[in-house]
Amino acid sequence: MPVLDLSLLGWDASWSDAWARACPDGADEISPGRVSRVDRGVLEVLTAEGPLRVTIGGDLLEAAAVQPSAAPCTGDWTGVRAWPDARLTAEFVLARRTAVVRAAASGRSHGQTLAANVDSVLVVASLAVEPDIGRLERLLALSWESGAVPVVVLTKADLVADAEVIRAEVLAAAPGIDVLLVSAVTGEGIDEIAAHVGPGRTAALLGQSGVGKSTLVNAITGADRLATREVRADGKGRHTTSHRELVLLPTGGVIIDTPGLRGVGIWDADEGIRQVFSDIEELAAHCRFTDCAHETEPGCAVLAAVEGGDLPERRLGSWRKLQREARWMAMRADARLRSEQSRKWRSITKSMRRHGVFRP
Repeated sequence: MPVLDLSLLGWDASWSDAWARACPDGADEISPGRVSRVDRGVLEVLTAEGPLRVTIGGDLLEAAAVQPSAAPCTGDWTGVRAWPDARLTAEFVLARRTAVVRAAASGRSHGQTLAANVDSVLVVASLAVEPDIGRLERLLALSWESGAVPVVVLTKADLVADAEVIRAEVLAAAPGIDVLLVSAVTGEGIDEIAAHVGPGRTAALLGQSGVGKSTLVNAITGADRLATREVRADGKGRHTTSHRELVLLPTGGVIIDTPGLRGVGIWDADEGIRQVFSDIEELAAHCRFTDCAHETEPGCAVLAAVEGGDLPERRLGSWRKLQREARWMAMRADARLRSEQSRKWRSITKSMRRHGVFRP
């Protein structure tokens, strides 16, 4: 008898169809499971038989060597093969519906997948210190680009008297996005968060260390599921969560807790930036020139809004910064692809010469 109903983890008819296409007929030794944690190449996978420790199969390792984003990530659905010698390996990953991807922290020209197959991204900031609006905008661009629905969660609302004022400021920088005030101490807003993580749904938490992500998970689950630590006097946190971890809620639904993000590099986030700065996009439609850069051009509706006080100059500056970063990352990615293609053809040419094969 199965000990875990996979539908609680988000398994549905669409995933069943994808499984039927990916899994060979008669492969009874392969079963589906959801990656709950990745630890130095070893996966913890939740299956109908319970949690399993699984190594990564050769085909997946080869694919990840070519494209790091192909490596299994927390939230992925994978096929676990049971071998006669009792080994367990992850043989493939089903195509992701959504993926939260940032630029690799190493500075390399590829993306790092933080969480896969999420329905909502809860962007968490603490009211213990003044929220960094520019950082929130960056995280929201990342979230929109993932294909999931972003929600801003302002924690530790019990520590400030002007929480609603701060919420209004964040709302102005997050058009079309829910902004929740939450306190794990008083219970304020916990039910609203739980509504975004109903049975079969997945939410990922993003934010710096010390903003209360692990405390939120404990409040929603009603148990000390994840460890927490005190925040320093300057409001900065210490890394409590060291791995991305999938937590199954008692009522069904899943939360993926992620380590605190020191840096949040933009990766292929053009659509995400447009969503976050939809007010600027709407103003730009009224500029005199269709290719207006909103710098010094005459008839620029965006600059006029700044001069008239309808658009904060800070917000325009944040938009420019993210646009520059997105262009730079796109150029780096293009250069990497050109380099890889060039290496591929050099290898083919050498092989042809070794075997005496020449093109006419």
